[in-house]
Amino acid sequence: MSPRLLIYSRTTAYRHASIPAGVVALSEIAAGIGSPADATEDPAAFEQDLSGYTAIVFLSTSGDVLTPAGRSALRAHRSAGGGFMGVHAAACTEYDWPYYGELLGARFARHPALQPGRLTVEDHGHPATEHLPATWEFTDEWYDFRASPRGAVRVLASADESSYEGGGMGADHPLVWCHENGGGPMFYTALGHADEAYADPVFRAHLLGGLRYVTGLARGGGARRSGHG
Repeated sequence: MSPRLLIYSRTTAYRHASIPAGVVALSEIAAGIGSPADATEDPAAFEQDLSGYTAIVFLSTSGDVLTPAGRSALRAHRSAGGGFMGVHAAACTEYDWPYYGELLGARFARHPALQPGRLTVEDHGHPATEHLPATWEFTDEWYDFRASPRGAVRVLASADESSYEGGGMGADHPLVWCHENGGGPMFYTALGHADEAYADPVFRAHLLGGLRYVTGLARGGGARRSGHG
């Protein structure tokens, strides 16, 4: 059975105008790897059986987006081996739920103005970064986080704060990472603010790599199965 994705983009705080473009891009990318995707902003989607989804994607969600029952279902899905992918403002989500902070790895603090800058790719051994040059030129908001997740996650790429104005984390500024702590694979990228990003083939390949990782399809491997029946 093909792995299936749930793309969730509910917002109760700031809403990114790029969400529709992101939903289209992720759905197209998923279809390209044989992974049908359902997109929703209805929290009731998390109040039912999630075992049919190999992975869940939070696309620029913000604020409190889950009910108590939804929180329990997401946690159970991950505990059973389900994958999770967060894109951009997924780090601005569920601030009052400690589990979510642990799942994602870091929480958004602030960002400077949208502007060009550079990422340093630290790890090319991941499907989301294997296609990238050592230095990746990109335009985004260059999120600062409340604390660096380094040490608890596998950092894939970080911001070069000398390449843009307003960075606030200094030399240790991860922007892309993954981990498998306490469940299935988790991948997060802080990039994806603008509509234009989702039409960029390099960024789309970055998202494709993230999806391959969280669905178990990395490097052409078979779909990873959740522990649900």
